[in-house]
Amino acid sequence: TGRLHVGHYAGSLRRRVELQNSGEYKKTFIMIADAQALTDNIENPEKVRQNIIEVALDYMSCGLDPAKATIFIQSQISELCELTFYYMDLVTVARLQRNPTVKSEIQMRNFEASIPVGFFCYPISQAADITAFKANVVPVGEDQLPMLEQAREIVHSFNSIYGEEVLVMPKAFLPNNQACMRLPGTDGKAKMSKSLGNCIYLSEEPEDIEKKVKSMFTDPNHLRVEDPGQVEGNPVFTYLDAFCNDAHFEHHLPEYANLQELKDHYTKGGLGDVKVKKFLYAVLMEELEPIQARRHELEKDIPAVMEILREGSVKAREVAAQTLSEVKHAMKIDYFE
Repeated sequence: TGRLHVGHYAGSLRRRVELQNSGEYKKTFIMIADAQALTDNIENPEKVRQNIIEVALDYMSCGLDPAKATIFIQSQISELCELTFYYMDLVTVARLQRNPTVKSEIQMRNFEASIPVGFFCYPISQAADITAFKANVVPVGEDQLPMLEQAREIVHSFNSIYGEEVLVMPKAFLPNNQACMRLPGTDGKAKMSKSLGNCIYLSEEPEDIEKKVKSMFTDPNHLRVEDPGQVEGNPVFTYLDAFCNDAHFEHHLPEYANLQELKDHYTKGGLGDVKVKKFLYAVLMEELEPIQARRHELEKDIPAVMEILREGSVKAREVAAQTLSEVKHAMKIDYFE
């Protein structure tokens, strides 16, 4: 539903690029989930349509390469809808209601009893997205683990009932840095979310990022420079955990050798929030500047970006169609084959 933020990048996107470039996997599929976005934007399709380009630009500017990965649009793969329909028979309403990710998303959007059925069922839709491409590894942030577990249950149920190893059991590929598991919002809230307005976007202007970093929530008891500060639960230090390395200190804050020294000073007292935030801004911009430069280049030829998505969708549909054929054969509903 919009541009991607640093939470997406730290939690999943950076890992996708690593996987793509690792040489360990024969195929990589990257989906732009426009159909899922419509489940709570059904009256605003133009917003979703425009954001297809935004997400594609963010994906490719971060290093996802259409020469190495198949980048496609969810709504163009009708086989995913059919797989979702069959998988619905394998999941109970009670099980969906227990899904922690669904529960938190419903609460965040104030849906309560008015939840759209499509939105409620999106863990099943995600299972279709994953299994259609026989994905064995799925890079996710910690908040998406319940969704992947739901997909694993569907795979287990399907393969148990039909006695065929048609569907591949996916496993999660989590960030290798604990801070990246779930990056908090700039306001200190547990989740960075567009709807909460507490995001730093990958494509934001540097001056806007600087303003957001300056206004970030820190330790509310760290009122004066000389006061001892709390590092645990302090979003500024969580972001530094996620993005900084020793080389950043050498370039931007040479009086400290590493992040632990900075934390020790802050904890002891004598280090102000302004100085730490300036350092965080420098670290973020070192990470984001090359991404933004690539994005500016890609923006010069939007028709070429759309052609990449069209070609990717054609390739993805061929793979999904083969999986659907195998699913229907296992279910004995391939009557005319």
